[in-house]
Amino acid sequence: MKITITDDAINWFENEMNVKAGDTVRFFARYGGNSTIHTGYSLGVTKEKPIDIGESTTINNVVYFINETDLWYFKDYNLNVTLNEMNELQFGYDPK
Repeated sequence: MKITITDDAINWFENEMNVKAGDTVRFFARYGGNSTIHTGYSLGVTKEKPIDIGESTTINNVVYFINETDLWYFKDYNLNVTLNEMNELQFGYDPK
């Protein structure tokens, strides 16, 4: 799988979550909500240290990652992080 993050979304992380060089940002599957690929689950985001990185991308010396234990959520999909018209994070899932 591949993680892509638009420049607008990178700016959102820097401004809203105070992400800076050297930080690590985790995308994780959480119970509750609905996504377009899993009913009853949604995607969460937090600043935390990785345990066992399954996939990652580094932008501006920030590592955006998914732990190995959450890769099931993305099976057969790539993650695209963008901003919507309300300036909120939006997660898109493209087939591999």
